[in-house]
Amino acid sequence: MRTLLNIIWLFFAGLWLWLGYMIAGLLLSVTIIGIPWGIASFRIASYALWPFGYTVVAKPTAGVGSFLGNVIWFLLAGLWLAIGHVVSGLALCITIIGIPMGIADFKMVPVSLAPLGKQIVRIDDLER
Repeated sequence: MRTLLNIIWLFFAGLWLWLGYMIAGLLLSVTIIGIPWGIASFRIASYALWPFGYTVVAKPTAGVGSFLGNVIWFLLAGLWLAIGHVVSGLALCITIIGIPMGIADFKMVPVSLAPLGKQIVRIDDLER
């Protein structure tokens, strides 16, 4: 079921969201100082491309640096990417088949607003 949802997601929202994260990552990586935010954007891009079967968990080692980095991220890219998730989530929820994908899109809003201090893991790895 995850594979089917991921394939449908890929065509209706995944490619566009992936492209948004990749552009943000490239722009943030232009300067040496922005590379950590660029790497975070690239990491989330893969999650936005193929989200079913993965989840976001907090890193136990995240601290004040992650918080300050997330404030900068929010100002530079997070707000716009979160708006993209909300818009595509609303569009996906128009049909009954799209509702699970719309819900998945809404679940990505918190990580798009504050990606530092979080990691994306396979759901199967959490169950072990």
